[in-house]
Amino acid sequence: MFVQKSYTLKPADANKRWLLIDATDKIVGRLATEIADLLRGKNNPQYTPNTDSGDHVVVINAEKVKLTGNKWSDKKYYRHTGHIGGLKVRTAEEQLEKNPEQILMKAVKGMLPNNSLGRKQLTKFRVFVGEKHEHEAQAPEVYEF
Repeated sequence: MFVQKSYTLKPADANKRWLLIDATDKIVGRLATEIADLLRGKNNPQYTPNTDSGDHVVVINAEKVKLTGNKWSDKKYYRHTGHIGGLKVRTAEEQLEKNPEQILMKAVKGMLPNNSLGRKQLTKFRVFVGEKHEHEAQAPEVYEF
């Protein structure tokens, strides 16, 4: 009789790489989907849903992302100050001027699980405006889609 055993990846056995992604002329939603899969580890053959087996992702040129259709004027970003009547609203165009890395950060955060594992995976994601980033020492390899 043949018995097939399932494989469970242990966190210590995960081979985590550092990846560098250039966001120039990439569509936000499609880029965020790929990044979320890399952070979760779905590109690895040893993927286990309940283990953090994903890679570290560094994104540069966050201010050069694209949105399709009329999303630059129609898409809204909400935040609340914590005070009564403190709801603040920005369009995607205003968000790009004030804080462009938040566009990609919020898109990726929405595609990760809403639990402690998703929060842990989000800490491995770093977004930078421009070509320079702080992770040269980790020697990230360039990742192309």
